[in-house]
Amino acid sequence: MKKQHFPPGWDQERVQRLLAHYESQTEQEAVAEDEAAYAQRGLTMVEVPSALVPKVRRLIAEHSSR
Repeated sequence: MKKQHFPPGWDQERVQRLLAHYESQTEQEAVAEDEAAYAQRGLTMVEVPSALVPKVRRLIAEHSSR
């Protein structure tokens, strides 16, 4: 069996809690959560080609560590 690899700070329990949260949401709750995320000040949502996501994540991590 292949060993699971999680990002720093994540483990199987956290993944299960996240799955349970999203699987139990109604459609209205999911829409409200999405709308709240887009309304946050100081954040901008941007469409990024999938191939560039790893590079964008690295840039964000570098910026956050400063």
